[in-house]
Amino acid sequence: MRINSFAKDGDGGGPLECCNQYRDDDEMVVALSTGWCNHGSRCLNYINISGNGTIVKAKVVDECFIVHGVDEDHDFQPPCPNNIVDASPAVWKALKIRESEIRDYDITWSDA
Repeated sequence: MRINSFAKDGDGGGPLECCNQYRDDDEMVVALSTGWCNHGSRCLNYINISGNGTIVKAKVVDECFIVHGVDEDHDFQPPCPNNIVDASPAVWKALKIRESEIRDYDITWSDA
């Protein structure tokens, strides 16, 4: 899991793939890598994220593209790995992960 801001002018670039909007950093939202997004079938559905001895529920609002990136539509960011969950700051806070531990973080997830 990585941290990502889905707010306007946040890390994610343009509006979110699943809803064509932005989300505040205090919302429990995530982006899944392309394969896990499963052609958009998980859009606006919830997943359970388990990490740091805690389980939280977050809404899938975006796709982290593994084949796109490095263009204006994707804020010139590199493509995502094929196994990533990008989570809002609210998800990290709910998992009680200390700020010093915010980096690539091992979690498990499942459909809620």
